[in-house]
Amino acid sequence: MNAQLNPVLHRVAAASLIGLIILCLVWEMWLAPLRPGGSYLALKVLPLILPLPGILRGKIYTLQWSSMLILLYFMEGCVRAWSDPNPVSVYCAIVEIVLSTVFYFCAIFYLRPAKKAAKARAKQAEAAAAAKEV
Repeated sequence: MNAQLNPVLHRVAAASLIGLIILCLVWEMWLAPLRPGGSYLALKVLPLILPLPGILRGKIYTLQWSSMLILLYFMEGCVRAWSDPNPVSVYCAIVEIVLSTVFYFCAIFYLRPAKKAAKARAKQAEAAAAAKEV
């Protein structure tokens, strides 16, 4: 059983991840850094760069674990959108929320057919093993 993976969802997930990397760098270095001239908070893009090669290749495992990683950026965006006094930072946080949400749902819906196919293969293997025992 072959899973029909949607290439549009893959491309949108990759684009939103790249957009989130760019947003985080620009946000923390130029738009609204915590300290003038940039801050070490720009290093928060490093965990986003790690899954980027696998995401660009459409690796199932990378999409699975990065969909959990992206929730940290969603949470950070929520906290900063509701607590940051700088309006530019609030707008950046709202964009971070949108990009992380887009990535999450695209990754989940992209992976859904692969998960169904894996379950079907496991069920077939289990049935084949049971048939051999009889």
